[in-house]
Amino acid sequence: MLLIVCPLLFLLILPACHNQSARQEPVSPKTDSIPKYDRSMEGSFSNQQVMHLDSSRISKLLNMFPLLNKYAPDVNQFYRYRNFSYAWYETSGLTEQANHLYTHLSNLGDEGILVKPPYLNTLDSLINDPAATGKADSVLEVLLTAEYLFYADKVWSGIPESQSSKLQWYIPRKKLNLPYLTDSLIKDTSAPLFSDNYSYRQYNLLKEALKKYKQLDSSGSWMPIDTKGKLALNDKSKDVARLRKRLFELGDLASDSGSELYDESLKNGIISFQKRYGMTPDGVPGPAFFNYINTPLQDYIRKIIVNMERARWVPIDLKSHYLIVNIPSFTLYAYDADSIRFTMNVVVGKDVHKTVLFSGDIKYIVFSPYWDVPPSILKNEILPGIRRDPNYLKRNNMEWVGNRVRQKPGPKNSLGLVKFLFPNSYNIYLHDSPAKSLFDRSSRAFSHGCIRLGEPEKLADYLLRDDPQWTAEKINKAMHAGVEKYVTLKNPVPVYIGYLTAFVDNQGRVNFRDDVYRRDSALEKTLLSY
Repeated sequence: MLLIVCPLLFLLILPACHNQSARQEPVSPKTDSIPKYDRSMEGSFSNQQVMHLDSSRISKLLNMFPLLNKYAPDVNQFYRYRNFSYAWYETSGLTEQANHLYTHLSNLGDEGILVKPPYLNTLDSLINDPAATGKADSVLEVLLTAEYLFYADKVWSGIPESQSSKLQWYIPRKKLNLPYLTDSLIKDTSAPLFSDNYSYRQYNLLKEALKKYKQLDSSGSWMPIDTKGKLALNDKSKDVARLRKRLFELGDLASDSGSELYDESLKNGIISFQKRYGMTPDGVPGPAFFNYINTPLQDYIRKIIVNMERARWVPIDLKSHYLIVNIPSFTLYAYDADSIRFTMNVVVGKDVHKTVLFSGDIKYIVFSPYWDVPPSILKNEILPGIRRDPNYLKRNNMEWVGNRVRQKPGPKNSLGLVKFLFPNSYNIYLHDSPAKSLFDRSSRAFSHGCIRLGEPEKLADYLLRDDPQWTAEKINKAMHAGVEKYVTLKNPVPVYIGYLTAFVDNQGRVNFRDDVYRRDSALEKTLLSY
């Protein structure tokens, strides 16, 4: 059955945890709903009960379309739900939904799908056959159903979970049972066949961004802007005018005055662009800025498509309070329902110690934590330090515990003043860090896999907000007490560690980030084969 359904100067940069070999163990998905769908496509399958298919012929009819054979069990189950009554015909002829399906299949590229629907020409011929509007055609009926399941599979599910796991995505995938879905549409004749409600909200926002970038690309006016060096405030040139037009087209300027003067309005547009690309928002258009703004639109279109695919995998039902860490943007997002409560800079794993993409539940907060040095760091970094300096452990506030080494609580502890635990097989958690300067950098992949927090006290406040005994003053005191204290959350909070190199922010602006773990191209190749 088809399912759609993360000396002291040395300690400041010492990795606080080690990303051990990742085991591909599933974690239970979380559920909640983001209701949003396209009202222009109201109406479901036909609810007539007069015309019926010969149940013995369905498999034979499907054999005519071998590229859709994977959906055969679901097609048969679909018709069993309907007692084999026709779904795409009323007694008066072919339903309007049949043409809607053909239109959606013909425009599958708008959904970021890179493969062509099979038998589209055949479908075109059958639908436009004058006889199709009259007597029910069993071949067209079965083909429409198989094509609808193909559409749902590609648009609402994406590549198989076995393939996304190979791409190191271990967040539980969205689960939609196709026959059950179609059964619910049968029972509710006002339900939409083509609904945005089956996708995570980010998918639909990226879909709009894809449409915009394709329109820009089709204009043929995207030419490199050659500045012959940096531009500065009050410079005047034709390059400035071209830059102004470009920023207007991208939505970073509200209007295009055509002015050749590099003024404050243009500077603000540059700052907007820099924010969307994760750059330092200084309003100075240097080489990195022009590299991004001159990148061919097709590159950004491919990036949007790749991330639409990732968005397909995200569970559409999320709890009212949850955290998302997006590796490429080096940011943690705290959500209340569908609204971002705050964001926070984070440091993630460097390329050789990639932070794993998975989800879990934060269950414990540890104030003034010990740091148990992972075996690999003990072997490769601590023991060589001890051999060079017999006072190494004392100077670094460390001690032996059996055959292990741990660092005592305190402001110079590599975990900082607090850590947040969500039990997992990857030995990954969220924690404070004494290396505060790293959070000011635009690129922040420095750790051994764990996620360091720029504002850990803010996260502690968020997680304990419903516990009246944990006031802001008490949280701050516990962080600086120097005595380790475990706190169990009354209500565990889900955290999703994901990977989006293109996404739409809460102001409706499309953002792009560098592919820090070089995963986009592998996913793009996979999409071309499915």
